[in-house]
Amino acid sequence: MATTEDWERLLGEQIRAARLAAGVAQVALAAQANVALGALKNLESGKGSTVRTLVRVVRALGRSDWLEALAPPVAVSPLAAFEQSQRNRTVRARRRVSRRQDRPR
Repeated sequence: MATTEDWERLLGEQIRAARLAAGVAQVALAAQANVALGALKNLESGKGSTVRTLVRVVRALGRSDWLEALAPPVAVSPLAAFEQSQRNRTVRARRRVSRRQDRPR
């Protein structure tokens, strides 16, 4: 299993590769993303960064799809699913009670 440092390094490599593929210098990307050059260098080298820097750089590279892949929309709220299961449990319990009352003694 990858460590946090491994993920930071991998993300940095991916950012750097995307920047180089786009033919953009670090100075230009930092200016375009509105981040400090040092912050971009830290991000690319895997030395850590803020989420804000990561998001700004990724968006400046035109790779918002990466961010969307990290946070896909939730189709069902976990809380709503839990509440529904509780309602279903209550309905089943009521049915059991009503069946018992319907049986001849």
